[in-house]
Amino acid sequence: MLNITPYNKTTTNDLIIRLALKEDLDKRHSQEEKLRIIEEFGVQHGTARVDLAVINGIMHGYEIKSDRDTLERLSDQAKEFSEIFDMLTLVVGKRHLYQAIHVIPEWWGIIIAKEINKGKVILQTIRDPKQNKMQKEISIARLLWKKEALEILEQRNEANGVRYKPREFVYQRLAQILKDDLSTLKGFVRNALLISRRNWRPAAQQVLNGD
Repeated sequence: MLNITPYNKTTTNDLIIRLALKEDLDKRHSQEEKLRIIEEFGVQHGTARVDLAVINGIMHGYEIKSDRDTLERLSDQAKEFSEIFDMLTLVVGKRHLYQAIHVIPEWWGIIIAKEINKGKVILQTIRDPKQNKMQKEISIARLLWKKEALEILEQRNEANGVRYKPREFVYQRLAQILKDDLSTLKGFVRNALLISRRNWRPAAQQVLNGD
């Protein structure tokens, strides 16, 4: 059973939760050779952005909902993110905890953020994430740039007819040929994010370890 703490005047905001979460993730993954932590990671062609994405052996998304946020978009975000990430965790202020747990799927992890002093937040895990079984090939394929997806198709002699078409045709073709091999598709995406795009995002928006 979840321990629900009543709302009081001590409230969290996105910034202090984000800083605490980044510090926690940096420590947790400090020994990993290949890791990228990306803020405001766009998915579905940028129509949605998860607050923090950890890319290593898997793709783990973290969405923040502070006490000062609303949950208006959470239902739609849960659907969009669940089509992509291997694991997902909601980091939520105690004001929204009870409502949020009825919005997100049961396999999402939950971390509650509590402000103990002004500007000081502690993070407490109250539910660990489980493996996502709702991923969709097309949504994962859209994480690739068009040229990256085309390179994969060229290697497999599957690029005919889509080379000069809009990118969605390329992603549809890639998702189709890998519909029974989701792990390979996810491997291509992780390789692009960890290795191919070395100078992709500003240093302030990512942490990159290893080669």
